Amino acid sequence: MEPSPPPVVIRFDCTPLRALAGTQVPAEASPRFRALVERMQAAVARHGVRNAYYLTNASCTFRFTNAPERGWVAFEVEGTVLTDDLDTHTVGSVLNVKLAKETCDWLTQPAVAWLELSVRRAVEAEFDRYIAAGDLGRTLERLAREQADSDAAGGFLGMNL
Repeated sequence: MEPSPPPVVIRFDCTPLRALAGTQVPAEASPRFRALVERMQAAVARHGVRNAYYLTNASCTFRFTNAPERGWVAFEVEGTVLTDDLDTHTVGSVLNVKLAKETCDWLTQPAVAWLELSVRRAVEAEFDRYIAAGDLGRTLERLAREQADSDAAGGFLGMNL
């Protein structure tokens, strides 16, 4: 018998808002990229850059049955996670949560609303695990390398503008 998938699966990309300080939208940016940068800049304006992180390409899937083809709901997530002064644990979040897909013919609107709240709590708990695993440090190192490469190339990295 194959093992069941985990009951909650959370994925996200994380950008420290301090990495966005002074970031301008490139003139040649696509409308989709421009909108993302503008949402991130709005998060900087609202929360500042200290102890604030922006999650993109995020999702949260809850499984309610052991059948992989039915009994699950998936949410798209984007927004800000805030940590304590030492960046050791999550103290809150401001997340946009949207039902993306579901295979539950019994799903009701009150259940969706409750699950949206549950997504927020699950993402905050997962972000604590992310911090504990040290991924945040690796992300900062990667961003510093990318910035150094960009600076060395005169501000451009080919298609990775």
